[in-house]
Amino acid sequence: MRTKSPLTFKLLAMGGGFLLVALASIGLTLWVAWKLEGGAAAVNEAGRLRMNMLRMVLVQQTESPEAVQRHAREFDASLELLRTGDPSRPLFVPWGADTRARFEEIRSSWAALHKEWAIGLAPDRARSLAQADRFVQKVDGFVEAIEIQIAGWTAVLHVFQLVMMAVAIAAAVTFMAVSYLLVLNPVSQLQQALARLRQGDWGARLPIESDDEFGQLSAGFNLMAHALQASHDDLEQKVREKTASIAVQNQRLAALYEVSALTSTATELDALAQGFVRQIRRVAGADAAAVRWSDEANERYVLLAGDGMPRAMTEQEHCLHTGACMCGQPQSQAHTRVIPIVASTALAFPHCRDAGYQTLVAIPVQMQQRMLGEVNLFFRSSAELTDEVRELLEAMTRHLASAMEGLRATALEREAAVAQERSLLARELHDSIAQSLAFLKIQTQLLRDAVAKGDIVARDRSMGELDVGVRECYADVRELLVHFRTRTSEEDIEAALRTTLSKFEHQTGIATTLTMAGHGLPLPPDVQIQVLHMVQEALSNVRKHSGATRVELRVHRHPRWRFEVQDNGTGFEVRAVPPDSMHVGLGIMRERAQRIGAAVQVDSSAGAGTCVRIELPTLSATQQPRELPLPVAVHSVH
Repeated sequence: MRTKSPLTFKLLAMGGGFLLVALASIGLTLWVAWKLEGGAAAVNEAGRLRMNMLRMVLVQQTESPEAVQRHAREFDASLELLRTGDPSRPLFVPWGADTRARFEEIRSSWAALHKEWAIGLAPDRARSLAQADRFVQKVDGFVEAIEIQIAGWTAVLHVFQLVMMAVAIAAAVTFMAVSYLLVLNPVSQLQQALARLRQGDWGARLPIESDDEFGQLSAGFNLMAHALQASHDDLEQKVREKTASIAVQNQRLAALYEVSALTSTATELDALAQGFVRQIRRVAGADAAAVRWSDEANERYVLLAGDGMPRAMTEQEHCLHTGACMCGQPQSQAHTRVIPIVASTALAFPHCRDAGYQTLVAIPVQMQQRMLGEVNLFFRSSAELTDEVRELLEAMTRHLASAMEGLRATALEREAAVAQERSLLARELHDSIAQSLAFLKIQTQLLRDAVAKGDIVARDRSMGELDVGVRECYADVRELLVHFRTRTSEEDIEAALRTTLSKFEHQTGIATTLTMAGHGLPLPPDVQIQVLHMVQEALSNVRKHSGATRVELRVHRHPRWRFEVQDNGTGFEVRAVPPDSMHVGLGIMRERAQRIGAAVQVDSSAGAGTCVRIELPTLSATQQPRELPLPVAVHSVH
C-alpha cells in the first residue's frame, strides 16, 4: 500500500486555514471592542469635567479658597487621566487631529481660569457662570469629537461582522463541497459496492479516480472482490451438491441422536416423557404436543406429559377412554394420522378446537404388537407431513416405545429380584419355626410322662399348651409364606388387593370391602410389592389384636396413591406404643414405606377402631391435574 496521505494533508490544510481565519476575526473583534470600551470610558470622564466645572463655580461662591483648590486638583487629575489613559479599565481617548486640538484648547482654558481663581479676587457670580458655560461648550466639543471617533470604529466593526458572516457562509459551503467530493462520495461508492457484494454480485468493482486514501481503499476492495469471486466460483457448485443431502440427514440424525441420548439416560417414565415431548414438538414445529400412556388392555389413555398445551385442556383430557375422541385410537386401527379440526366436526372433547388448533397429528407408540400409548401434535394452522418428516417422527416414536418397554422390563427385573429375595426369606423363616416345633416336642414328652404317671393336672396343662402352640405355629407359618411370596402379575394393583382380602376373609372370617376411586398411572411392580406387604401387615395386626368384625380397604388413585385400612375393632392408644415397637407391625411398615418414599400414619383410639393410612409420593405436575369427578367403584369380597 502507498504511504502518502494527500487526503489527510488536504483536510488538515483546510481545517488549519479555517482556524487561522477564525482566530484573526476573533482577535480583531476583541481589539475593536476594547477600543470602543475605552472611548466610552473617556466620554464618561469628559462628562465628569463638565460636572466638576459647575461644582467649582458653586463652591467658589460659598466655600473657602482651600475647597476650591481641592476641587481644582481633582479637575487636574481628570485632565491627566484623559491625556495618559488607563489600559486596565480600559480608558483612553481615540486621539485624532480634531480631538487633540479640542483637548489642548480645554487645557489652555482651564489653565487661564485656574490662574485667575488662584489670585484670590472676589468672584463675580455672573462672570463665573459665563466662563463656566464657555468651558462646558469646549468640553462638549471634545466629547463630540470622541463620539465621532467611536462611531467610526463602530461602523468598522459592523462592516467586519458582515464580512465575517460572508466568510463563514463561504467556508461552510466550501467545507460541504470538499467533504462531499473528498470523503462522502467515495464512502458512498464503497458502501454501494459492499451492498452489491452482500447481494451476491461478485463482479462489483470500484473505479480508482485518485491517489489518496480512498483510492488505496478502492484498489484493496477490488483485490478482495476478485479473490472472493474466484473462491465462490470454485466452491458454490460443491456446496450446493452437498447441502441438499446433508441438511435432511443432519436434521434427522440430530433429532434421533437427542432422542437416543434421552432414552438411554432416562431412569423414570415421567422424565422420559417430559424430555421426549419437548424434543418432538421442536422437531415437528408443532404449537403443542402430548404423550399419552395406554393400559395393557388399551381401554384408556392417561396424559403422561404435555408441552405448550393450555391448562384447561391438560386438566379436562387427563384421562381419555379409547376411541372416545380423535386422540386415543384403538390398537386395531393404530397408524399415523393427520386429522383436520374443523368447526363442523362433532367432538366429545372440543378443548383442542376451543384452543385454536386446526390440525392434529396422532402417532401410535407400539412395541411388538402392543399399544403403549400415543403421541399427539397440535398445530394452529393447516399442516401436512412429508414422507421424510413422517418417517422421522415415527422413528422417534419407536425410540420412545423401546425406552418405555425397557423401563418396564427393568421394573419387572426389580420385581423378580424382590420376589426371589422374599422366597429366600420365606424359606429361612420357615426353617426358624423349628424352635417352635422343638417346644412342641418337649410338651409332647411332658404329656407322655404325665400320662404314664397318671397326673391328670399335668396332662391337661400339657395338652392345652400343645393345642395353643400348634395353632399359633400353623397360623404363623401360613402368614409368613403368603406374606413373602406375594407377587403382582398385572399393571393394576386392584386384582392383587382383591386376592389378598379374599384370603384374609377366608382365614379369619372377618368381612372385607374394597373401594377404588379415581384414575391414574399404574404403580411400578416393585412399589406394588411393598404396598401389598404393608397392607398385609396391617391386616395381620387386625387379625391378631383388633377383635374387629369388618375391615374396609379404600384406595385413591388421584391426585396421589393413598391406601387406607379401616377396622371396627377395639382400637388402642397410638402414643402408648413405642416408635420401634413390633407389637402392631408399625416398625415393619415404616421401614417398607421408607424404601419407596411413602408415609405411614396410624389413627386409633380405644373403642373407635384403627385406620392405617399409606400415602405414596406426589406424581409430577403433568401427571396430577385436578381430579375429575369420576364414579367411585365399590367392590365387596365377602
